[in-house]
Amino acid sequence: MLAAAGVEVLCCEARQRTGGRLLSLPVGEGALDLGSTWYWPGEERVARLVASEGIATFRQYRGGDVLEDRPGGPVRIPGDRIDVPAFRYARGAQSVAHALAALLPPHVLHLDTPVVAVESGGDGMTLTTQGGPVRADQVVVAVPPALAVATIAFTPGLPERLDRLARLTPVWMAETTKVVVRYPHPFWRDEGLSGTAFSLDGPLREIHDLSGPAGRPAALFGFARRPQGSPPIHDRRVTEQLIRLYGPAAGDPLQLVIHDWALERYTSPVGTPTSDAYQLFGHPLYAEPVFEGRLHWASTETAHEAAGHVEGALAGAERAVAAVLDRRLRHRASPASAT
Repeated sequence: MLAAAGVEVLCCEARQRTGGRLLSLPVGEGALDLGSTWYWPGEERVARLVASEGIATFRQYRGGDVLEDRPGGPVRIPGDRIDVPAFRYARGAQSVAHALAALLPPHVLHLDTPVVAVESGGDGMTLTTQGGPVRADQVVVAVPPALAVATIAFTPGLPERLDRLARLTPVWMAETTKVVVRYPHPFWRDEGLSGTAFSLDGPLREIHDLSGPAGRPAALFGFARRPQGSPPIHDRRVTEQLIRLYGPAAGDPLQLVIHDWALERYTSPVGTPTSDAYQLFGHPLYAEPVFEGRLHWASTETAHEAAGHVEGALAGAERAVAAVLDRRLRHRASPASAT
């Protein structure tokens, strides 16, 4: 958005890939999401983006019954009155990040370039990266606030209230393990099941159909919450649970992938207990630039609406872009800038 407005920008991406919590595993002509999966009706920023960039989407499968894993065994609940209508990306959620990266001018995006320090002083900002210092007029922090304060040295220090808020704001998905299980075909649909299941007995607490358009690639995925310090989730326990729920066909997957977001160093602060104070998402302090209006927040956790969603990330980005452009406009119009 800033580049499109004619602003000279540099994007420092810590990972060796784009997307952050948008991570998709390519499978043939489709993909299976290991991170963010859905967007919902009414999330107009995402809808406009996928339309403008020609990103193919489809509706989440909701046909059939739901399973509830109870102590006496799974119970079949007629109809899927639990899931709400949602949309998916035909080539995975990471295709959104790829599309945005493709809009950037050459040499703007620098992969494998984590920022370890941000200093405000004089007439601008200095960022410290592995490749050396970078000078900038303004800085947009597009990572979770808790991760930013844990991994970036700010000079001078952030205001005390903001620093405390950032440390307490939860990191979306930080304690989430996503398990994706791919099969030759979506056999549960043949049994009149939607794929959705809920369980209190097993590593996966919530399971959904992750199949692509027309059921290919065929897959289920489950969310498992693994607090820091607890044992890792094993394939055997996952398949045992799926067999109990869906029958013998669930025990012979083509692929089983366990992705623990707590182990992602550029998502979750290492060794730091994750807060559950989700009411801090979109806190008004995140809308107030600091360091003389030069530092802005833009991660999904800072969004006033749809926080935790792709829509929230776009909303946070919109707010930061507006603040950057407003400061540039005011600075150019000030008497000092005209001398």
